[in-house]
Amino acid sequence: MTEAEETYYTEERWQNWLSRVEEEDLDPENEDSARLLLNLQDDAAIAIAKIVSAFEDERLDDEEAIDELERVRAIVLSEPRLDIEDDAAREDKQMLVDGVQTSLVCVFYAAEEYIVAGAAEDVPLAEYVEAAAAAEAEEDMDAALGYLVQAGTRIIHGDELDMAIAEELEYGLVSEWVNGLDSLQSAMSDPEVVEEED
Repeated sequence: MTEAEETYYTEERWQNWLSRVEEEDLDPENEDSARLLLNLQDDAAIAIAKIVSAFEDERLDDEEAIDELERVRAIVLSEPRLDIEDDAAREDKQMLVDGVQTSLVCVFYAAEEYIVAGAAEDVPLAEYVEAAAAAEAEEDMDAALGYLVQAGTRIIHGDELDMAIAEELEYGLVSEWVNGLDSLQSAMSDPEVVEEED
């Protein structure tokens, strides 16, 4: 199998995770539930990291890498199909999956930006996060996302984000996106596949 034919992520893989979400009695306060959602997120981040690595190793050119990112994005960010009869339970679980998808939005943009333009300016990552938090406070979400996308390109480049900063953030989109960058950071340092089965 050539690199171009390699599948970084599949619809079936995503659906397998969603099936786990359907089956489990999810409570975000519960450690096992939180781990399942984190594994779902980390698994997608690993696929993104592998595409970026293939680009860096010149196994994919920029166009192929962007196409592959788009393909994975279409799978991961599509409306989750949860086969749950109880409307309230389905909505609760969709909300949890939506949180994972929101976290990954920034990761996809960061990977795309890195492939197209390389790493952002070498600024301490905490400054990017602080600028994003300040933009969120001003309700300028485009700017907030932009700062974190730049931080993401630095993480791909090899910089490390101290996740202690996440504890200081108000809950909102910036904290969700920073959570996604944490998954990206883990994936770049150890791009091992998360097992779908325990």
